[in-house]
Amino acid sequence: MSPLTDMLAAGSGALVGLVLGLVGGGGSILAVPLLVYVVGVSSTHVALGTSALAVALTAAVNLIPHARQGRVKWQCAGVFSVSGIVGAFAGSSVAKLVEGQQLLLLFGLLMLVVGGLMLVGRGGEGDPGVRLTRASAGALLPRLVPIGFGVGALSGFFGIGGGFLIVPGLMFATGMPLTFAVGTSLVAVFAFGATTAANYAASGLVDWPLAALFIAGGAAGGVIGAALGRVLGQTRNGLRLVFAAVVIGVGTLIVWRGFAAIGLI
Repeated sequence: MSPLTDMLAAGSGALVGLVLGLVGGGGSILAVPLLVYVVGVSSTHVALGTSALAVALTAAVNLIPHARQGRVKWQCAGVFSVSGIVGAFAGSSVAKLVEGQQLLLLFGLLMLVVGGLMLVGRGGEGDPGVRLTRASAGALLPRLVPIGFGVGALSGFFGIGGGFLIVPGLMFATGMPLTFAVGTSLVAVFAFGATTAANYAASGLVDWPLAALFIAGGAAGGVIGAALGRVLGQTRNGLRLVFAAVVIGVGTLIVWRGFAAIGLI
């Protein structure tokens, strides 16, 4: 890679980390477009595999403070993640068979959905004492297993962390409040991302030096974003709405280019 490519990779990672630190989620959806259109990765599949690795490691780092503060439901996270790992492997295996431009078009459509969900927002009420035990397994497992598999499959197919799906999925399956769902979701984000990255890496579709630069930039950007988030305080909801508009805008551009590439417009 050239020095310019190195700078663009680190800068793109820093931008994703900055967004994650500011708005608390959804920033990783920008990783693939940045790798393709800014860094210049020619293969959509390599961009997806590299993004999945970066997302997995970022989630592992972000999980630590949540775990220390007791905001992770480990039993629920374990069942959800194991089910999702199977789904992520299946989804990423299918994605490797899809032509790159078509995959990018589908990714653009996903961005439109993500942006819409971010505009709607999520509620925070629930039962903070919910746990997966022998007594509650009969009620929780029938929801945790299929939802985990489905979310994992989507995560693997698109090479993303999928937190915007995992969080509401956990809330629906268990009734846990938003604060616990966010912390618990990071276990699944790591598991799904690592599975997807390993599947792509087995086919030689992960750019390891690029991933290292992207992750290093993301770590630095995350520290800056978290600090800015504490300073900005009450404006974070406004920032989330702005970011949602950016995601919708980028998604629209990708969809437009995708339709143009296959001759539909």
